[in-house]
Amino acid sequence: MTIRTTQTTVHFSSPFRLQGLDSAQPAGDYRVDYDEELVEGLSRLAWRQIGAFIHLPRIGLPAATRQMVPINSADLQSALKRDLAP
Repeated sequence: MTIRTTQTTVHFSSPFRLQGLDSAQPAGDYRVDYDEELVEGLSRLAWRQIGAFIHLPRIGLPAATRQMVPINSADLQSALKRDLAP
């Protein structure tokens, strides 16, 4: 089984909450890692997401410790949509 990790940066204009996080997080840019596994047996490469992790605190915020927290990617997408709503 082949697994890869892809990284992206997400931006929140307002404080947000995600299931699995102890408290609301401040607005800003956050690094998100997605773990994906190769789907075997197809004639082309295909990847299936098997995990998502957000890095806390946000990018640019000095911190003595950092943590990588597992999240549900659907929850993240919903929070991003709420953040964009007027």
